[in-house]
Amino acid sequence: MHNKKTRDSYKISEIKWIKYTKKLNYGLKEGGANVNSKKRSKYAYLYIAPFFIVFLVFSLFPILYSFVLSFCDMDALSGRLSYIGLRNYQRMIESGYFFQSIGNTVLIWIMSIIPQLTIAFILALILSNKWFRGRFLLRNIYYFPNLVTPVTIGLLFGAMFSYPGGAINNIISALGLEAVDFQNNQMLARVVIAIAICWKNFGFNIIYFTAGINSISEDVLEAAQVDGASNWQKTTKITLPLMRPILIYVLVTSIIGGLQIFDESHLVFKSVPGDATVTMVKYLYDSAFMRFQFGYAAAVAYGIFVIIAIASLFSLLVTREKKDDYGKKKVGKGES
Repeated sequence: MHNKKTRDSYKISEIKWIKYTKKLNYGLKEGGANVNSKKRSKYAYLYIAPFFIVFLVFSLFPILYSFVLSFCDMDALSGRLSYIGLRNYQRMIESGYFFQSIGNTVLIWIMSIIPQLTIAFILALILSNKWFRGRFLLRNIYYFPNLVTPVTIGLLFGAMFSYPGGAINNIISALGLEAVDFQNNQMLARVVIAIAICWKNFGFNIIYFTAGINSISEDVLEAAQVDGASNWQKTTKITLPLMRPILIYVLVTSIIGGLQIFDESHLVFKSVPGDATVTMVKYLYDSAFMRFQFGYAAAVAYGIFVIIAIASLFSLLVTREKKDDYGKKKVGKGES
């Protein structure tokens, strides 16, 4: 009796659903649903409007305004613009300071990215092992520096490496050695900034590398172990090739972030002989807010944009997989 009532209720609900769909189809044919859809679309525009307003005001307008500003000379007091054509770009190209800032940026980035990625990958390999106890706690600890504000990191390392009473120099003096003036040594000042950048970002890369390693199937690694592959062979022949997309992503984002170094170069040491720690963004900042050359600073900003775009494109071209005429990945001589 209970089953019969259940079947009847199912039939009634099915009949109601069929009638509802028929009415809906009829309304669509007659255009009755168009009014409701238009009303819904109006509310949808209201929901997405805040994003577009913020994007237009704080992103698109500054980009367009700075592009126009790069062709002008701006009076800092009155805000009046005077068109000067390509003179700002010509000055940037002819200026030795801009190219010096490019060299400083690349050098500091290289000194920071090599140990940063190496340490992050080694630690990710260790923390990906299930037998390693406390790996979750260590991941959080290593990621913690990435949560610290760049201003705090800059001030912290500036205090640590200050002369003669910084923490590092106190340790050096306790060992019976002479204190080191890091700020007045061009290469040592760059090394300190590179260490600060490496300390801040290596935990962030550990997260990516750990996710890539854990995504590799254990069956592949077990098959390689059965075939007698060593840990080094498994890492170089299996782990690294299968992590190629993540490695490319980390490399490209590191290039983009590394060419925009500012906080550490600005805060760790205030002044270094020969402007050895002045990066591209620091040069832009000094041009705009120290010398009040806003038009020239806008041109420098677009010069930095072009350099970052070329470097990112070059890294993608270098790291892409080579394919044959049929669109298949080329196999090396030693592979089968």
